[in-house]
Amino acid sequence: MQHSTVQGHLVMNLVVSHELSFRIPVDLAYEAGDPYAVRFTFNLPGDAPVTWFFARELLLDGISGPAGEGDVHIHPVGEELSEVCIVLRSPDGAAVLRASSAPLIAFLARTDRVVPMGQELAGQELDAKLADILRGRENAG
Repeated sequence: MQHSTVQGHLVMNLVVSHELSFRIPVDLAYEAGDPYAVRFTFNLPGDAPVTWFFARELLLDGISGPAGEGDVHIHPVGEELSEVCIVLRSPDGAAVLRASSAPLIAFLARTDRVVPMGQELAGQELDAKLADILRGRENAG
C-alpha cells in the first residue's frame, strides 16, 4: 500500500489580546502512515517554526463543538461555526489561535479520501498483513 501525504496551508491569527493579533502562515500535513495525527507547523516571524501534532478526530470534533483535553483545546467561534479557536498549552505558556473553519474542513476532507475516518486501524492491519505475506515469499524463495 502506497503511503500518501496530504498537505495544506492557511493563515491563522495568533491572538495576543482582544485588541492585538498577528497573522501567521501555518502548514498542515497528514500522512497515511500515521493515520490518527495531523501536523500543524506554525511559521512564526523572526523565529524557528513550531510544530504540533494532534489527533485528526480532535480537529474534526473541535470544528463543530468544544473538544480536547490536556495541551490542545479546539472550539468553534460564533453561531455559524465559520471560525475555530485552537488553544495550545505548553510549559512555556498558552497560545490562542483563530482561523476560518473552511480551509480546515477542506483539509480534513482530503485526509478522509486518503484514509477514511474510522478506518485508520484497518489500513495499518492491511499493511502489516501485506508485509507478512511479502516476508513469507522472500523466505520461501
